[in-house]
Amino acid sequence: MPSHPRGSRLRRGLLAALVAASVAVPVSGAAGPTAVPAPAPTVRSPLRTAAPEALAERYAATRADIGAAERTAARHGDRKRAAALHAMAAPARRFLAFDGRDGGRGVEIFGDLSRAERIAVLVPGAGIGIDHYWRLRNGSLALRGELGERSAVVAWLGYRTPTTVSPTSVTSGRAAEAAPELARFIQELNRIRPEARTTLLCHSYGSVVCARAAHGLPVTNIVLYGSPGTGYRNAAALHTRATIWAGRASDDWIADVPHIELRLPFVDIGFGTDPVSPAFGAEIFAAGTGGHSDYLKTGSVPLRNIARIVAGAAGSAETPGEHHA
Repeated sequence: MPSHPRGSRLRRGLLAALVAASVAVPVSGAAGPTAVPAPAPTVRSPLRTAAPEALAERYAATRADIGAAERTAARHGDRKRAAALHAMAAPARRFLAFDGRDGGRGVEIFGDLSRAERIAVLVPGAGIGIDHYWRLRNGSLALRGELGERSAVVAWLGYRTPTTVSPTSVTSGRAAEAAPELARFIQELNRIRPEARTTLLCHSYGSVVCARAAHGLPVTNIVLYGSPGTGYRNAAALHTRATIWAGRASDDWIADVPHIELRLPFVDIGFGTDPVSPAFGAEIFAAGTGGHSDYLKTGSVPLRNIARIVAGAAGSAETPGEHHA
C-alpha cells in the first residue's frame, strides 16, 4: 500500500487527540451540534403492510411531518435547515419515517417497495444529518439506477450520527444507541416484504452500527465499505448467517486510522480488526481507487460490485487485483 507520510501523521495525530479527549471527558458529556427545534412526528406506528395504498398513505403523512418541521425551522431562523427540509418534502419523495428533532432522522425509499425483489438498506456514517442528507440521497439514487427494476433502496438515517471530527466518531456509544433501532427496522421490513432479498450496506461508522445489530437479522448480506472496524475481532463474532463483505478504496483515508481497541472505565475507543484484513475473515470485493465518499459514485467500480452483491450476482463481483472492462 503506498504511504502518504504527511497525511498519515496528521490523521494519526488527530486520532491521538480524539483519544485524549475521549479519555478526559465521558462521551455522554461531549458537545453536539446546535439543535434546531422541530415538532414531534405524527407518524409513529410500524408499517403493517407494503400494499401500494398503505405506502402512499404513509408517504403523504410523513411528508406533512417534514413540512411541519420545515415551518418550525424557518420560524427559528435556520434557513439552511428549512431549505433541506423543503427539498425532502417534495411530492415525489417517499419517506417511511421522519423525525426532525435532535438532529433529525429519516427513512426514505427509492423505487417501488411493494414490488421489490431486492432491497438494499444504506446505513450512513459520521457527519450525515438533515443538513447533509443529500450525500446519502445521491448514493441511494446511484445505487437504485445501477440495480434497475424490481429493486428498492432504503436510505436509513435512523440514528444520531457522530460528528466527523469528535470523540463520538472513535467510540461505540452512538452505534450502541442505533443498533436496536436498525434491528427493529429490518425486522419490520422483513414482516412486510418477507420474500425480498435484503442486504445491509454499511459505510464508515455505519459498519459499527451494522455489526452491533447483526445478530439474527433476516438479511442475506452485510457489506462493510470505508470501514474503520466493527468493534468485533472477526466476522464470525457477529453471529449472523449473512455473508459479510468488505471493501476499501485505495485512496480512502480511513486506511490510515489505527486499528486499535482500548477498553477504558468510561468508554471503549477504536474498533479493532481491519475488516479487509485476512484476520477478519470477510469476503473481499474490489473497491477501486476513489476516496472515502466515492463508493456509491455513478460509474464507479465499488458501485458496480456492491450492486452485484445486492442483486445476488456476487460471483461476478470483482476482487482486488482484477481489472474488468
